[in-house]
Amino acid sequence: MARPKAKELTTRELEIMHVFWDQQSAESLVELTVTQVRDALEAAGRDLAYTTVATLIRILVEKDFLEQTNEVRPYFYRSVRSFDDVSGSMLGDMIQKVFGGSREKLLLRLLDERQLSPRELKAIQEILKEKS
Repeated sequence: MARPKAKELTTRELEIMHVFWDQQSAESLVELTVTQVRDALEAAGRDLAYTTVATLIRILVEKDFLEQTNEVRPYFYRSVRSFDDVSGSMLGDMIQKVFGGSREKLLLRLLDERQLSPRELKAIQEILKEKS
């Protein structure tokens, strides 16, 4: 019996999604070809074969993270799910799986990981003031 396809993003799939998220504006979704995605990855220091990028994009379409927007070559794709949606879902899953649902344990782990810079500490204090 075949194993069902995972709905979570792999590291490489997440890299592809970041290309779409990084290039879109608040007003509109960007449409990119496989070549444009590959070129953006290469410019960021990630050299993947065209066929690898094409396969990853096809998988992301199957997982409903991207959609194909035209019927003729070159095919264009755009993000179906926003960074906020995906990052929130992934973070929620991690908090549940790793920290037993405790956001407090997550925060304590983050603070124990390394010394905060004064800028980071100030930013966290501002966020906590806003949330109070």
